Amino acid sequence: MHVTRVAPGACEMTMRVEERMVNGHGICHGGFLFALADSAFAFACNSFNRRAVAQSNTITYLRPARLGDRLTASAVQTASAGRSGITDVIVTDQEGRQIAVFRGLSRTIEGKLVEDAA
Repeated sequence: MHVTRVAPGACEMTMRVEERMVNGHGICHGGFLFALADSAFAFACNSFNRRAVAQSNTITYLRPARLGDRLTASAVQTASAGRSGITDVIVTDQEGRQIAVFRGLSRTIEGKLVEDAA
């Protein structure tokens, strides 16, 4: 996986489907798709320099990813209130077709990722 963009409340990551990621059906195992989406979610919800962890998440697989596909996970925080946040992630292939949709619920915890310089 490669991070290609991080901004406040957003992240974009890419991943190429390799031989070791393909299951017995000849398609990308859902766990790899989940890991890509979950990683983009993590970068997006931690991008405000407040430590955030996952509260829960779901993924819906829309179509298969295949060997050699270049996948992009685009995460955007769509809502926040107090310590809770909602981040949506769309995973697409190199043709822009939606492969999966992920929704992550985050919760901020004590501390910052990077202490302010004083």
